Amino acid sequence: MFKKINFLSFLLVVFISKIAQSQSIEQVQKIIKQPLTVESIWKNYEFSSKGFPGFNGMNDGEHFTKMNFDKSKFSITKHAFLNYSGEGEVLVSEKDLLYKGVSIQVDDYSFNADETKLLITTNAQSVYRRSYIADFFVLDLKTKKLLPLDENRAGSTLAEFSPDGTKIAYIHNNNIFVKDLISGKTNQITLDGVKNNIINGTTDWVYEEEFALTKGFDWSPDSKYISFLKFNESKVQEFQLAYYGKLYPEIYKYKYPKAGEDNSIVTAHVFNLTSKKTITLNLGEYEYIPRLQWSNSSNQLVIQTLNRHQNHVKYQLADFTGKSLVQKVIFEEKSDTYVDIDDNLIILKDGKSLLRTSEASGFMHIYQVGFDGTNKQITQGNWDVIEFLGISDDNQTIFYTSAEKGAIYKGIYKINLNGSSKTALSIETGYNRAEFSKGMKYFVKYHSDANTPNVITLCDANGEELEILENNQRLLDRMNNYSLSKKEFMTIEGAAGKLNAWMIKPMNFDPTKKYPVYINIYGGPGSNTVTDEFDGNDYMYHQLLAQRGYIVFSVDPRGTMFRGAAFKKSTYMQLGKLELEDFIAAAKELGKMEFVDKTRIGIQGWSYGGYMTSLAMTKGADYFKMGIAVAPVTNWRFYDNIYTERFMRTPQENATGYDDNSPINFANKIKGKYFLIHGSGDDNVHYQNSMEMITALTNANVQFDLFIYPNKDHGIYGGNTRNHLFNMLFNYTLENL
Repeated sequence: MFKKINFLSFLLVVFISKIAQSQSIEQVQKIIKQPLTVESIWKNYEFSSKGFPGFNGMNDGEHFTKMNFDKSKFSITKHAFLNYSGEGEVLVSEKDLLYKGVSIQVDDYSFNADETKLLITTNAQSVYRRSYIADFFVLDLKTKKLLPLDENRAGSTLAEFSPDGTKIAYIHNNNIFVKDLISGKTNQITLDGVKNNIINGTTDWVYEEEFALTKGFDWSPDSKYISFLKFNESKVQEFQLAYYGKLYPEIYKYKYPKAGEDNSIVTAHVFNLTSKKTITLNLGEYEYIPRLQWSNSSNQLVIQTLNRHQNHVKYQLADFTGKSLVQKVIFEEKSDTYVDIDDNLIILKDGKSLLRTSEASGFMHIYQVGFDGTNKQITQGNWDVIEFLGISDDNQTIFYTSAEKGAIYKGIYKINLNGSSKTALSIETGYNRAEFSKGMKYFVKYHSDANTPNVITLCDANGEELEILENNQRLLDRMNNYSLSKKEFMTIEGAAGKLNAWMIKPMNFDPTKKYPVYINIYGGPGSNTVTDEFDGNDYMYHQLLAQRGYIVFSVDPRGTMFRGAAFKKSTYMQLGKLELEDFIAAAKELGKMEFVDKTRIGIQGWSYGGYMTSLAMTKGADYFKMGIAVAPVTNWRFYDNIYTERFMRTPQENATGYDDNSPINFANKIKGKYFLIHGSGDDNVHYQNSMEMITALTNANVQFDLFIYPNKDHGIYGGNTRNHLFNMLFNYTLENL
């Protein structure tokens, strides 16, 4: 305790000495309530928001369940949407979770069809970004009997009840298994699963990462069929990662198709649980099967197929409702660039149409596609739909989120199927998301803005707030103990037009003085940094920099989201080029501001942001004094083929697009301080990227700074890692900017 008090006092003295150059000590003391530290943010996690864990809408549409961790005691409770009670009815208590004298920790849970049983996920261990292995238990809510799903196959994944609640399908060692809960028998559906060779029912690394798809199987509505994907990885090249800590490092091998290289051969199948036979679907020519989905009401399966260039998607229908299988292409879309794949797909109860999103109009909108090929646009305007939330039981009202109020905002809306009566369900600006109950009568709304953490409320289908579930007042009170500057939104002139940006100015900002600028970026497709939502620990870290006299700034260049297809797809075939032009233009505009020291502009980014930071420090060397690149791509030839080829096509087709925008090829241009950071166990952006950058810098005789985190993946976290990393970033910034 003594050391901690002295350390905080030391920070306070250092902080005061920095800003007291232009102010009296009395003025400074009025400003400072309590100095921020990296440790408070990234070690003690003092600024973590509270959520609403385990929300699960129940069948009647009037109740929901949630998980509770009150005073280290766990329970699952049932609540009514109307007349909500925080206490609720206890469905599961800690005493119900004992198996052979050992308490089972609940990571996740789901109900069977009649809500008499729970499927419990426990001991979940991450594999890659979205995949995991876990143990599963089934709890009978009436008898309180708790049994393992399969005691002989620990470390399974993706367990799921059949729609009738009598069976559970799951994946173990790349094969599909089905347990009959009535007989207790388990049947193995596929037999050929082999690691790094054949995968059944789940997906390979690149589908998981780039199509956000890990569940490669789906139950038919009548529980008589299971559709599934089969991946043959035999032609895909292996990548090796070394994990340190033992006398001889452990070598981990997995299949990773880089740009221009062979993919898995993927096929779609349907297993008949009655006949025990598997049907292979004939889907014609394609490279990818990014989605397959049954209707919720009839045995109609929609499979999306995509070509290698990802600019031609087909919607194929496999209809099992008759005596014989009927297959046909019901809709297809082509693009001069690429077609986005997402989860915005709902098959309507009429059995004759589905809802999907498309950028055919120039903006992302909702369309009703008939199985006869008709295509009707439902939402319209110069703004983008973000995601489907669902459709009402009568199939007349669609719920969705969109950026209608601007690219930095996310709002919740509903609209009739015929395109009439569009209504905003979230009146606030900021960022809103929703989890709806079954039947779409109620939803849980999460709302935040750039300077305020989430407020979580219960709402009805008209958006009326019924109850505040969590207001994060404790976090707000804690934040009020610190001197925080507001994150302010603005537009700034890019190389070809206005760009959205935000700025956090130093405490007690004086426009007559000159300040250094710390630019935090991402800049790549699919992710914006300029959004009116609370950014948690990153927000607090930027406040720490502002307390130390830095202007913190971020900008979304061309290629980012929610400003229409032309803006988003303008970077096609030349990732990095237009984005860098915009970052340089923004730096120039900042340099024109009277309160900016244009000789002290730094830039920092992670992943794609690390790539752009590296380009800024090489091709844009005249404008940036310091660059910190965390886990960067340094040449798109080293990255996976689905992501890279979507925007760049293959290296064989577009060599100049790859080479002209690779920082490796411009290492000799670096003038400022360049800091390269990577995790050696990064399965996503391989450490190879930094190794090749190191070689290029060495050959160019350029001095640089480097830090490697052994065994850490793309997120670089675990234990004290984040605290160490951000202390290092902070100190490097203080010393070099």
